[in-house]
Amino acid sequence: MGNDFTSALRPAFVMTILFALLLGIGYPLAMTGIGQTFFPVQANGSLVMEGGRAIGSTVVGQAFVADRYFQTRPSAAGKGYDGLASSGSNLGPTSQALVDRITPDVAKQRAAGNTAPLPADLVTASGSGLDPDLSPAAALAQVERVAKVRGMPAERLRALVTAHVESPVMGILGDAHVNVLALNRALDATGVTGATR
Repeated sequence: MGNDFTSALRPAFVMTILFALLLGIGYPLAMTGIGQTFFPVQANGSLVMEGGRAIGSTVVGQAFVADRYFQTRPSAAGKGYDGLASSGSNLGPTSQALVDRITPDVAKQRAAGNTAPLPADLVTASGSGLDPDLSPAAALAQVERVAKVRGMPAERLRALVTAHVESPVMGILGDAHVNVLALNRALDATGVTGATR
């Protein structure tokens, strides 16, 4: 009996060590090597660099609160765009808590002069709470506010938004969207800063 146990234990121990080395060290090293070789930008977080320092990522949203910028959709991640607390709110369309949460956002949009029907992504959080993109409609809905604060023609700003609309992948995967960080960087590159509020 003791001999059977020992003979069964040895292969189990060897397989545990083998798979720990293979899956715990070999596989992660191989995937890291492949990622760094063929997809270095994505493997390192798709960081956007400016002046030698990271100012954001193309795949993780960040809050833009100044009126002179296009603002991202609200975030349910922690206190807003907290990568350590990524999650959606899990509030359904009939939830009173959702109504209470979006009411101030709707009021803020109305106070900014946005009288048109509001795209949902201007007032609701994404599933991750870290979405870096807006729908073209949500970006265009902010044109009047940004144009007024920056003192630039609304048509010029609409053209800038339209130029930053990214089509679905292969024409079918996902929706058309605008990366807010890329749009705001292009906006700053125009040299029209307007008020600093």
